[in-house]
Amino acid sequence: MQEHYKKLLTYAYNIVGSYEDARDLVQDVLEKYIVLDKANIRHEPNFLIKSTINHAINFKTRQSKKEVFGEWLPEPVSFENADTKLIKDETASYTMLVLLEHLNPKERATFILKEGFNYSHAEIAELLEISTENSRQLLSRASKQLKGGKFSIERQRASVHVETLGKYQAALAHGNIEELEHLLVSDIKLNADGGTKVQVVKGAEMGKTATATLLVYVQQQFLLDKEFTFQFFNHQPAICFWENSKLHNCHILQLNNDGLIQEIYSVVDPEKLKNITKLSRL
Repeated sequence: MQEHYKKLLTYAYNIVGSYEDARDLVQDVLEKYIVLDKANIRHEPNFLIKSTINHAINFKTRQSKKEVFGEWLPEPVSFENADTKLIKDETASYTMLVLLEHLNPKERATFILKEGFNYSHAEIAELLEISTENSRQLLSRASKQLKGGKFSIERQRASVHVETLGKYQAALAHGNIEELEHLLVSDIKLNADGGTKVQVVKGAEMGKTATATLLVYVQQQFLLDKEFTFQFFNHQPAICFWENSKLHNCHILQLNNDGLIQEIYSVVDPEKLKNITKLSRL
């Protein structure tokens, strides 16, 4: 059952984008399954997967995101945390989870099943109780909206991550806007999620100078005396800012092939940071 749990949790998290909600969804599915009459269930794993996926889709459909400061970002997870039960290689990158927020729940589930888990359209149709043609249409619409985004995990050398993180932190700490600009692509986008409690700017493409200036301002005003660690969330490098053992802010970075930062996801929402523990520096 533990192996089932990890698989189900991975499916649910990819669909809803919240580890805490995914755990609740899977727990609910398993509790109902335990007391269910299983006489007509031919294949337990398939039944549980189908139940979890549809439960997650229904949750995502009825979920009304609260008005938040900035924009809603997924809950980051660290695979180095022993409490994280997700299957690492089957969990989408952070950037992909952000992109998936632009899809409706069935488009999202279809894309994840086809591109992330290599399901056939016939298998997807059976799971979602739709036609194979509908499955193909959902995948086509999803792919167009994602503009070529891939579910597959992009693996870069750890040395590239560490070098960029080090330069990024040094530029922030010293308020060196010019040096920070050198680390950013020209169309850099900054996304921030403050939840319902912390005021942050709404994500935008502001250009290198404006983005670097804003990052330095936030660093000087709110993060200057905070301890920092370098960690990975959802396969991507991040810098975390701590006060004692409490995480205040993390910047998850998306790097291009040249090691430049092309997107920054700044998570400040305390609800999404409360389960993250401090790890050793990379």
